[in-house]
Amino acid sequence: MTEFNAKALANPGIRTLSPYQAGKPIEEVERELGIKNIVKLASNENPLGLSAKVKGALQDALSGLARYPDANGFYLKTKLAEKFGVHTNQITLGNGSNDVLELLARTFVNETHEVIFAQHAFVVYPLVTQAIGAKGVAVPAKNYGHDLPAMLAAITPKTRMIFIANPNNPTGTFLTKEELAEFIAQVPQNVLVVLDEAYYEYVSEAERAPSVEWIAQYPNLIVSRTFSKAYGLAGLRAGYVITHPDIADLMNRVRQPFNMNSLSLRAAEVVLDDQEYLAESIRVNADGMAQLVQFCEQSGLNYIPSHGNFLTIEVGSEAAEIYQQLLRAGVIVRPVAGYQLPNHLRVSIGLPAENQAFIDAMANLLK
Repeated sequence: MTEFNAKALANPGIRTLSPYQAGKPIEEVERELGIKNIVKLASNENPLGLSAKVKGALQDALSGLARYPDANGFYLKTKLAEKFGVHTNQITLGNGSNDVLELLARTFVNETHEVIFAQHAFVVYPLVTQAIGAKGVAVPAKNYGHDLPAMLAAITPKTRMIFIANPNNPTGTFLTKEELAEFIAQVPQNVLVVLDEAYYEYVSEAERAPSVEWIAQYPNLIVSRTFSKAYGLAGLRAGYVITHPDIADLMNRVRQPFNMNSLSLRAAEVVLDDQEYLAESIRVNADGMAQLVQFCEQSGLNYIPSHGNFLTIEVGSEAAEIYQQLLRAGVIVRPVAGYQLPNHLRVSIGLPAENQAFIDAMANLLK
């Protein structure tokens, strides 16, 4: 009788896949180290927590949770369409932007294709590529960011999709609107360009690319956004992509019908209108970024200038040990050796006292 072997039954790309490593939860550190009052600066979350308007809306929505959510997200799509000047049939909703990024790959990529992304870019890109069995093409970074001419040169007849994170995670590097426009104009239209703008709201209005507007000219362009960062809904999982209607139609044939729950739909609808909360989120982030940058410069620590809500700091070859020592001091940051940055740690921007907790703990380690 043949012995059971689950690995042999799995798709080839899954067998050697390393699962995504999220930022360490506060509860896990409490269990492992037996300490309290932990500061988490590991997952690029909004330190303000939920907006007051979202909290009220969630309370009101509790009575309807015995019913299925709206499978098509009509009200959220309508709000997004009004905000960005597009049609609702151009929007695909997801359980966070990770969900729609994977959905894009599953819809358009197979094992005969190649997918291009940058070195040091978001780890989900190579993960979804390998899971499908496609060939990932990691283009070496330029100054920790995307080398767009090299990415253009990497396109072959097998290329089906290109992922670009702007700002990039985990480095915080940023491509100007001029650089992006020139790049997209040169990509063949049978190659999909996924512009992942998870940190878009933290970019100044003057620097933001009119990426959604470009879709009318470049139907192969896909713009991905999330409510997890500046809008503070990381725990509720809400994201979306804006695309040509034909792309959205194909994605919706694969998308699970209830991939956003009733609470996340309602919270996203409400927070889109909460301009005061968004403005405060951006202000707190700018102040916190200045706080961390000042510490790095005073301490002689190199850092990668960031347009996101985090700062990636070079701490040397002992980065893994420094990470562990920070944990013991009650501060969770993010090691990024998995992004080929073994000498760096990524630090999310928190509230002033949380940033100071990291600064104090790091200063003690530097003595």
